[in-house]
Amino acid sequence: MALLGPDQPYGNPAFALSSDEVDTVLDLVCRGVDEARQHVTPGMLEVPTTIVVRKAIRRVKRALGITNLQVRGEHEVDNMATNDPAILGRIDITLQFSHQFGNEDAFVAIECKRVDAAKPSLSASYVTQGVERFASGQYANGHDWGFMLGYVLTLPVGGIVTTIDQRIQNAYGKEAVLVPSASHPMALAVLENALAQTPDHTIRLRHIFVDMVAAAPLTAP
Repeated sequence: MALLGPDQPYGNPAFALSSDEVDTVLDLVCRGVDEARQHVTPGMLEVPTTIVVRKAIRRVKRALGITNLQVRGEHEVDNMATNDPAILGRIDITLQFSHQFGNEDAFVAIECKRVDAAKPSLSASYVTQGVERFASGQYANGHDWGFMLGYVLTLPVGGIVTTIDQRIQNAYGKEAVLVPSASHPMALAVLENALAQTPDHTIRLRHIFVDMVAAAPLTAP
């Protein structure tokens, strides 16, 4: 394998995040969800829930006086190398730190999914329509970090995490196992894993599971 010379630095600094920036994303997302929860109604679906969360993250960011970060709306992914008008996907929430400003491809991607222990199809979707998009490079191609935000509709969260972890390992191997990460008082669970987007590049995913039981459909007594 050829080695890069000193004039060919490996990686893209605009795609990298410092540990402080990763922790800032975690804190901002958790605070935003906590603020948004009062506006989430029973039976609210994933897209409107995410819109409420995204707006709350913006309010929290302003309240905290964070000026080196901007919260963007839904981000459309297309093939910049061709004139094909097809949209490859839409990332639910994206953030940009100041060192990423001016580069449309540099951002922090956050994909949101509902999860429910009573609905295995949601755990499957978390992997096939969430994790897989990061693993394939469809989302956050070449980035060092990506984020999954799981809206937990039933408690406890342990069984949900176990099911998702098994699905991830079945799809990507035991090296993709979810491991506990830095906790947050406003999150039910925070975990990490690593996925090879290419033979030469690995992206780390931080999985944040938050209490959205209020968004679950009401059931008769």
